[in-house]
Amino acid sequence: MKIGIIGTGAIGSTIAKKLVNAGHEVKVNNTDEPQKLAEKANELGAIPSTIDELVKDAAVIIISVPTTAITELAKGLFNYLPKNVIIVDTSNYYPFRDGEIGDLKNGKVESVWISEQLGRPVIKAFNNLLAHTLAHAGKDKGHEDRIAMAVSGNDEASKKVVSDLINDAGFDAVDAGMLSDSWRHQPGTPAYCTELNVTELKQALTTGIKEDAAYLRDLAITKLMERTSPPSHEDIVDFNRSLFPKNPKIA
Repeated sequence: MKIGIIGTGAIGSTIAKKLVNAGHEVKVNNTDEPQKLAEKANELGAIPSTIDELVKDAAVIIISVPTTAITELAKGLFNYLPKNVIIVDTSNYYPFRDGEIGDLKNGKVESVWISEQLGRPVIKAFNNLLAHTLAHAGKDKGHEDRIAMAVSGNDEASKKVVSDLINDAGFDAVDAGMLSDSWRHQPGTPAYCTELNVTELKQALTTGIKEDAAYLRDLAITKLMERTSPPSHEDIVDFNRSLFPKNPKIA
């Protein structure tokens, strides 16, 4: 499958490498100068591309940039793409990094806002695992306690395609509902960065409280940044789980 990935940070790079290894043709783009982009693409086994070339023939476009950068994408970039081209949003909104975005501060679901900015439907996926988890914790299909990833969106066929890509990356996919339900795997919820299997993730997706999510998101950042030494990957996962007494890994 032809896949374009916009953004080669920790998440975008890992997705690119995994999908290349799974046999997909992957083009990547970032804001670096062409030589650095080419070096990064070579490191990932992907094809360096301008953003216009990237969107031209991709079946799936994965956007892996900070939320605030969404508004910097060229207006109308996706206007002339065929309707069957799938756009995947992997972002998570953090005000300390992205600044305040009024609609999100007032409770609009992140990926609903992103869909509005892009003028296209999106699928929310690849957002509820830490970069370290995505890079190192993938397992073959059927493996005991394979970690699961949530996927939300309004088109069932598109979710199926993205779920297959999640499987290619080494994780099980769990349908979390419509795009408006994707808050259930945003930061500040039991499904976010807690490394759950399919059964556990399905449970966690039902127990989040939308009105509490922003407070818990910001609390987690504050507490982790207050530590005198950088938290390990395990520390972060354990802390995220501890925020939710009903989290399957705690109960």
